[in-house]
Amino acid sequence: MGGGTTPCKIVATGKRRDGGTRYWCLAHRADATAKYGRPSRACRYAHIPPVTEKETLSLATNDYPGGIGLWGAVPPVYDTTTLPLDRGVHVHARRKANAKKNLDETYRAVRVIDSKVGLPPEGVVISELDAIYFMVSAVFGFETAFIACTRCGWPHLDKDWFSVHAHKSHLCAGCGLNFRDDKVAIGNPAAQVRVAYGARPSRRATEKCTLRQEDFRGGLRVWGSNPAILWTATTPEEEGIHVHAFRREGDEHPEIDGTYKTVDIDGVGLDPVLVRTLMAQRALPHVAGRVLSFACSACGTSHVDRGPDAFSPRGVRPCGRCKREVRSTGRLRNTIGNPLVGILQELSGNAVRLPQAHDLGLLPETL
Repeated sequence: MGGGTTPCKIVATGKRRDGGTRYWCLAHRADATAKYGRPSRACRYAHIPPVTEKETLSLATNDYPGGIGLWGAVPPVYDTTTLPLDRGVHVHARRKANAKKNLDETYRAVRVIDSKVGLPPEGVVISELDAIYFMVSAVFGFETAFIACTRCGWPHLDKDWFSVHAHKSHLCAGCGLNFRDDKVAIGNPAAQVRVAYGARPSRRATEKCTLRQEDFRGGLRVWGSNPAILWTATTPEEEGIHVHAFRREGDEHPEIDGTYKTVDIDGVGLDPVLVRTLMAQRALPHVAGRVLSFACSACGTSHVDRGPDAFSPRGVRPCGRCKREVRSTGRLRNTIGNPLVGILQELSGNAVRLPQAHDLGLLPETL
């Protein structure tokens, strides 16, 4: 991805679904088609700095027998700190079990090295986009698979809409050509690591967290838990709501840093399923601005869209309580209901400062 240092290399790669010519940048592995099927001056990823070797962690799993955890680092659903966005692949690694973490950082990419579990000798690279979309697929209950282009061998990543819809036909980011796999699946290079180590059992957090915003002048950060790409610790991974709370502005380390069964802020309770779902919804460009809080006009019940409806905007749906038709009242016809949007807006009224509106900068995949 160029960042102004690597020039685009744009070539025609065939026809799009609308009949126009598709142009692809082989340098940044991104679409470069302008209006009316013409080549653009720069591809859609030309402005993104390339991932360098210094930004890539080489992680030999045998060096950390105490346990390793890898997750996609995405924005909190609620953030009243002044801290910058932490984006990429977040790593926890311990040389001794239950000891202090030797690694607790976020990297743009991680190279996982372990030939004993069948990984290639050079390891497997998990990029920030791989990690983010692994989180999205996992939260919505989709398994991912390692898929390589049958034309050029490039590892395939399904993004945005495609990360929550299994399919056989794929557009390769490496060569810009369509290819067909032999199975209906969602492609993600991170699945190669997940399969090699296997999914580990998890457990629900047992502790509860109750706090007041006025007691933490440095602000709060709230995330939903999501399954780790890699988890090698002997203890199960915890599921719940993860909270960072900073006592004073300028503090580097949070006073509260844990995963909880439930979280109560200023007397308002947060549901872990809604938190996790909203975190994934906000990482899907095709539903941007369409996740809203609204209620059934007949019985007043706050509406929650679940299952496929949680990532597929609709105009009308049945109320979960009285079964009458429910629709949002805003300008958008097709929307998704998540009451947490309104709950967080209510919390912001008592916040020490306005919550940050983080943007991952992800682009919709429409090809």
